[in-house]
Amino acid sequence: MRLLSVNVGRPTPLPSAGGPGGLSGIDKRPFEGAVRVSDPGPKGTGGSGLAGDAVCDLRNHGGSDQAVYAFAREELDAWERQLDGRELANGSFGENLTTLGVDVSGALIGERWRVGAELLLEVTSGRIPCRTFADHIGEEKWVRRFTQEAVTGAYLRVVEPGTIRAGDPVEIVHRPDHGITAALQFRAVTTERTLLPSLLVAASALHPEALRKAREYVARGGGSGARAGH
Repeated sequence: MRLLSVNVGRPTPLPSAGGPGGLSGIDKRPFEGAVRVSDPGPKGTGGSGLAGDAVCDLRNHGGSDQAVYAFAREELDAWERQLDGRELANGSFGENLTTLGVDVSGALIGERWRVGAELLLEVTSGRIPCRTFADHIGEEKWVRRFTQEAVTGAYLRVVEPGTIRAGDPVEIVHRPDHGITAALQFRAVTTERTLLPSLLVAASALHPEALRKAREYVARGGGSGARAGH
């Protein structure tokens, strides 16, 4: 398991971008050399965890619980086949880390990865597609297609900062026993809301917005929080 690339974005114009001046940092490209990764601070004020990586819409993106976004090269390859052979370079989905050999969408909420010698990351949630993502990809009905596929990649928070580069090993150093994956969390907050109570077993490791949705659903009488890993 390793990093194929570490990807950073510069502010670029995009019609649906929510950043000032219609700018977005979603167009990420592989960076040659070392990149420092640290906790950017709370959502709304903190952007990307990667030094030099732009997050223009701080209201909807970035912050401690979405400091890093990872996507598997294997899933980019699968999308290439679905999109009639369209080439998807590393970083095409706006991911900071393009991995090889890591089941990113199947990673458990609270799962911890050691990347390189220093960096320690923790999985918080799957990625929900937005109009900016759709405009960037330029494929018809992209939000619906991505949602139906439910292969989301994973957002991660920074537990211990560090410097990384392409080729660094990725080691899973902790796996919780609850069975709640990034993909299942995504389905719960999008297409299968009856799964929301099951998210509660992930507790504080879960992205706060998803945790709030699960608690509100249960409070409205939506379920008791039965375990779910399937």
